[in-house]
Amino acid sequence: MSLSEIEEKLGLRGWVYPAAGIGGLLKVRVEDFRVEEVARVPALDARGRFTVVRATLTNWETNRYLRRLAGACRINRNRIYCSGLKDKRAVTTQILVIDAPQKKVEAVDIPDSELEILGRTHQKVGMSDHDGNRFTITVRGCCDENGEPLEAKDAIARVLQIREGMAERLGEDAFPNWIGPQRFGATRPVTPEVGRAVIADDFEQAVDLYLGMPGENMTKDVAEFRAKWLKSKDAEATLEIAPKHLGYEKSILEVLRHRPDDWVKAFRALPPSLQLLMIHSLQSLAFNHALANRLEAGIDLIEPEIGDLVAPVHDNGRIEVAKMALVSATNLERCRRNCRLGRLAVTGPLPGRETAFAQGEVGALELKALEQTDLANVDWRVRRIPRLTTSGTRRPLTVSFRSFSVEQAPAMPEDGSSTRWEAGPNSGDRWHQNGADLRLRFTLPPGTYATVLMREFMHSPLDHY
Repeated sequence: MSLSEIEEKLGLRGWVYPAAGIGGLLKVRVEDFRVEEVARVPALDARGRFTVVRATLTNWETNRYLRRLAGACRINRNRIYCSGLKDKRAVTTQILVIDAPQKKVEAVDIPDSELEILGRTHQKVGMSDHDGNRFTITVRGCCDENGEPLEAKDAIARVLQIREGMAERLGEDAFPNWIGPQRFGATRPVTPEVGRAVIADDFEQAVDLYLGMPGENMTKDVAEFRAKWLKSKDAEATLEIAPKHLGYEKSILEVLRHRPDDWVKAFRALPPSLQLLMIHSLQSLAFNHALANRLEAGIDLIEPEIGDLVAPVHDNGRIEVAKMALVSATNLERCRRNCRLGRLAVTGPLPGRETAFAQGEVGALELKALEQTDLANVDWRVRRIPRLTTSGTRRPLTVSFRSFSVEQAPAMPEDGSSTRWEAGPNSGDRWHQNGADLRLRFTLPPGTYATVLMREFMHSPLDHY
């Protein structure tokens, strides 16, 4: 499957403003992508049960780090609480609450991470408890559509032009709230397909997909590993050639080595949050296609139409789904006024067992999205792992970014670039080693993807993010 076909499959179709974009690559260096959680520290109490830390991680996938941290503290992974999963190839800072003595946490020494002890607390944190994320992102090698490098002043001018163009269509500093490619796997969109197998109660297929589904730009060792599993279904032999970094795959194979036909147990070797991500990514397909359908139909994302479902917006950008309202002829103008003021947001579906759908023309576009993603007749009940059953919810179609700035980035140090950068662009790539490097800063609400906003500015192929 080509990158453009993957983009189409994920519903990431088109851009809000039809400009040329700046091209470029993200995450050439780990330090080029920084995420700082904007969150209140839980109330501290010296007699509290939990230890509160501010964790700064470099090139760590959140789930892998939390498993490593739990092992170092000699506790179960479920006794560490955080409010969000961050990007892997990045420098990330977030609050963790750990159900372990402070002395144990102080003794932790894990490479490429720092734990700042903040104190003790009685309070846990839950997913999306933070107020947002502050991003500092460097895009390198900006270039034109014809492959010619862009100078910094020209690239900055394009960013500002696109920002202004989006504002004219969606309102000041608003952009479509697509669910980004990392939710699915940008070059191996495996998570929604695993989720599809799970809700079909086919855990053997779910495991086969997770272990064996190929992707674009795989390294030779990963390609051999995935092909070996699909051809042999031999856990022992596949485990022998498993690349070191495929830790989750190795955990699944360890289960199958001892219990060859226990596909449910093998799937449950994945962290609970990753199991749930499979279901969420399948829901996300429907949302992205519903959003794309609306854009292509020329229907506004900010101002509602009759039949839309709107929800109150909190200061941190979250919506209150419990107070959602149907837009009718009698309340249309009032809802439009409140949406323009940012008090309400038009929503799209994340389907589940009890999902509310819009009505009328906009509702038809949502149902079309279910047909496009083969989700029209899905039950969503996961009988063998009930906690994965989802009732569904709604998500705002647009969100706002704050505290935006763009400037020329300092020259890249000689060491630390990626092998891709050193090898130079391939056919179909849109970046140039002599192109400008820009640094963008902005703050987003929880659950919003920085790569989606960067996509609006860059207009690069999917694997550039």
